[in-house]
Amino acid sequence: MDSQSVRSWIENEGEFSFSRSAGPGGQNVNKLNTKVTLSLDLSRVPGLSESELALLQKKLQSRISGEQKLVLQVQDTRSQGRNREIAVLRAMEIIALALVKRKKRKPTRPTASSKTRRLDKKKQRGSIKKSRKNPGPDSW
Repeated sequence: MDSQSVRSWIENEGEFSFSRSAGPGGQNVNKLNTKVTLSLDLSRVPGLSESELALLQKKLQSRISGEQKLVLQVQDTRSQGRNREIAVLRAMEIIALALVKRKKRKPTRPTASSKTRRLDKKKQRGSIKKSRKNPGPDSW
């Protein structure tokens, strides 16, 4: 997957909508539509095989809307252009991270010395607790 082609695809095929932002910013927030909402149809990402597309949809299923679209909202800055750029970069990052395959965990066993240390600590702790015990009437 080429990041440049994905970036151009997001900029050309992504559905950008703009609305009024929330939070600080004074009159700028109240008058201008600086919040950017980016909607992407993930089934049309260029250069992906069927298995990569399935992996993408599986990993991003919590972020995908009912229409099978990835929706991002950005209102970080007071500039619409900068918020749009941030939305494109975040979309690229989300897609790239979702396509990374995790390594299988190789199960390991504890070493003999670590087992011995663990059992020694258990015995020591048990003796501490045993020494706290109230002596019975036999010990007088």
